[in-house]
Amino acid sequence: MIGKRGAAFRPEMDITWKWSQLQDLSPMEVHAVLAARQNVFIVEQNCIYQDADDWDGLAWHLTGCRPEGQLIVYLRVTPPGSRFPEPSIGRLLTIEPMRGRHLAGHALMQALTKCKAAYPGHPIRIAAQTYLEDYYYRFGFRKIGQPYSEDGIDHVDMVCAAAAKEWRS
Repeated sequence: MIGKRGAAFRPEMDITWKWSQLQDLSPMEVHAVLAARQNVFIVEQNCIYQDADDWDGLAWHLTGCRPEGQLIVYLRVTPPGSRFPEPSIGRLLTIEPMRGRHLAGHALMQALTKCKAAYPGHPIRIAAQTYLEDYYYRFGFRKIGQPYSEDGIDHVDMVCAAAAKEWRS
């Protein structure tokens, strides 16, 4: 696979994927996760909000790291009854230098598989930034309800049926 930056990159060989609960992450891993989330969701998007929240302690965290340990892709899955009645995928990010290489898609497919295994029969909900609605549509998510503003950014809730769909980049 060639990323938009032109360098060959094989996520299946170059990334170590790891599911953890918050208490199982090392202090350095927690720092890397929070630093990446703050950089993407607060600094890049120029949005002041409380990123670390009570759902972090309930969530499964998926980290994707380079062999030297650098966090490059991340998301979290919150259980049913926490943020939404359904399990939810959120905080999906790829650090800026690694974008355009379909890493978020690989992480999202792992999250759909995790939700299917951990919460069988449950649909999965996300609060998508509206400009990403078409992106999530490719993974089987469908818009429910009307767009709304969350922390000054337009969002829309989307739901995916319980079975993860095959994704093609």
